[in-house]
Amino acid sequence: MDAGTESPEREALTRLESAVGRILTELSRVREELARERVRLAATEEALHVFRHGDEDPVALRGRVQSLERENEDLKERVAKGREVVQRLLARVRFLEEQG
Repeated sequence: MDAGTESPEREALTRLESAVGRILTELSRVREELARERVRLAATEEALHVFRHGDEDPVALRGRVQSLERENEDLKERVAKGREVVQRLLARVRFLEEQG
């Protein structure tokens, strides 16, 4: 047998070893990913537990946020109107200063 030629059994063993190596590498990667996902799941479950058993009900919290958003819009409109009034007053003051 040639030194460069492998027997069919040796060639099959080499392919098997390569396949097992790839499988072990993939298994290691999957285990690491599973560990990360378990940590993420635990954090998510803890956050959900806080919402369920904490002082704040998620539905009530959402309603409060919507109410605050409406109030914020109202306040923005009032500030804008207030700015318009101040601008008009400043224009009058400038006019009066120029006249005086």
